[in-house]
Amino acid sequence: MADSQGLLRGLVVRDLAKHFGGVQAVRGVDFSVQPGECVALIGPNGAGKSTTFACIAGQHVPSGGQVLWQGESLNALTSAQRLRRGIARTFQVAQIFESLTVLQNVQLLLPGTDVLSPLQVLDSQPRGAALALLARVGLQEQAELDSQRLPYGAKKRLELAMALAGLKGTSGLLLLDEPAAGLAPSERAALMQLVRTLTHGAAGQARLAVLYTEHNMDAVFGVADRVLVLMEGRLVASGTANDVAANEMVRTHYLGRAFRHAREANHA
Repeated sequence: MADSQGLLRGLVVRDLAKHFGGVQAVRGVDFSVQPGECVALIGPNGAGKSTTFACIAGQHVPSGGQVLWQGESLNALTSAQRLRRGIARTFQVAQIFESLTVLQNVQLLLPGTDVLSPLQVLDSQPRGAALALLARVGLQEQAELDSQRLPYGAKKRLELAMALAGLKGTSGLLLLDEPAAGLAPSERAALMQLVRTLTHGAAGQARLAVLYTEHNMDAVFGVADRVLVLMEGRLVASGTANDVAANEMVRTHYLGRAFRHAREANHA
């Protein structure tokens, strides 16, 4: 998508390819994600989801094609350089600093923290910005708690707040690697509703572009604005969740009965 000046906006993936020796993990994938849009990337094991995600996040260098954010190529940038440009990610297993309090985990990612000696400056960091981020994810009451004592669902929320802190308030790109993994159905529903809220932005807050991988179909229906389906390294379907559910190839080779049940439960 182009803005009024003709510049590409949001995340744009063009003809993305990644080879590991003779194995073609990703083959010519094209898609985009715009600010205010929540997009799910799904597919069977070995489809190339994780590799595509890693090429966007900076863990892999593409073998071909382009990954662009706001018109700038990311191909040669490290994960740290991408973060400085407003791209943050979470992990399938929540990554937090369990030796710190919940508040300190967020303070550590805020602008102005000296990353060479962060523990020396955390106590002097303003609390307001970190508390506001914790409020956005529903953890303000746990701010002074040792983060290792949080239940796993709350750790997922804390990791999300840390990612938001890394975005420094910009209208950034949030990459979520299986955000619902390891959560009970009720926790999945609550977390994914939070993701939708962050995507579309509350009053006075920047809208985010969100791309997430997921295996739990109840974390796709009612959440994703669009769904991308990968199979054997290629994008085989793209559209709303209902569009994808109606795709015969996707139904036959991937979604099957489990997806139909998730769809029916979502509309019950």
